[in-house]
Amino acid sequence: MKYLITGGAGFIGSSLANKLVDNGHEVTVIDDLSMGKKENLDTEKVYFIKGDIRDNELMEQVFEKTQFDYVFLLAAIASVADSIQRPIETHEVNLDANLNILKLIKEKQNDIKRVVFASSAAVYGDEPTLPKKENSQIKPLSPYAIDKFASEQFVLLYNNLYGVPASAVRFFNVYGMNQNPESPYSGVLSIITDKFKQKLAGKDAVFNVYGDGNQERDFVFIEDVIQALMLVSESQESRGNVYNVGTGKATSLNKIISIYNDYFKSSLEVRYLPARDGDIRYSASDINKLKSIGFIPKYTVESGIRLYLKNEIY
Repeated sequence: MKYLITGGAGFIGSSLANKLVDNGHEVTVIDDLSMGKKENLDTEKVYFIKGDIRDNELMEQVFEKTQFDYVFLLAAIASVADSIQRPIETHEVNLDANLNILKLIKEKQNDIKRVVFASSAAVYGDEPTLPKKENSQIKPLSPYAIDKFASEQFVLLYNNLYGVPASAVRFFNVYGMNQNPESPYSGVLSIITDKFKQKLAGKDAVFNVYGDGNQERDFVFIEDVIQALMLVSESQESRGNVYNVGTGKATSLNKIISIYNDYFKSSLEVRYLPARDGDIRYSASDINKLKSIGFIPKYTVESGIRLYLKNEIY
């Protein structure tokens, strides 16, 4: 099969791309490397294009050159804080570019099997009902969340109105190998991991917690995310639908720090700072809809972190 992954040099995209080429598929990746790294990819097998998804001429050339079986739309400026500071620029990447890609797929990809768009649990905002179901109230608190929700709805509209086979997923807090701790958009676990690396190297390492640390998230390991993406892309039932991707369990940030401290038998210095605007206090997924197409999470937060650290450190 032929796959296109936008944002494919990033954390989730590169993990998916490498898994696909290992399974014998042809994979094209487009990434401007603003957040991703080319070295994340098996470049001997993956066809890499350095480019911006806002470049309409480039995207048109890509879709004219190759008929893809599957397209994964993962490119994004994945930062709530950045979207608050730069709403117009982030909107161009997180919504406008995806809408143009959908238009090109409709016009130029006659035999496509599925388009999968990566949305976010941020769309639910701070509406207090937990766990979050796909039909829960949408209450976006940031331009990032608004653009994610609008894009996923355009994706589903293209399925229903124009016959472009499409699905969307709402990622909860994904962690795992190839996450970049130096990126301002990085997940919190990669930052904690990097702080422990510094500590092990004898350097001063302080981890900043915004809030009291009791905020809860549904942390899902990258291997489970790839399982979910493949299920959603290949299931007939998933067409025209959106799915939560998580574990169905919430863990506090303080608990995560405790898991790390136990693993390393050492305590990381933590500095508590005021909570940030737009941050959500509690988040947990209901994954029954995803389970209905065969998803079974294989990793608890403890087992996922252990495997992650084994790969990242020793």
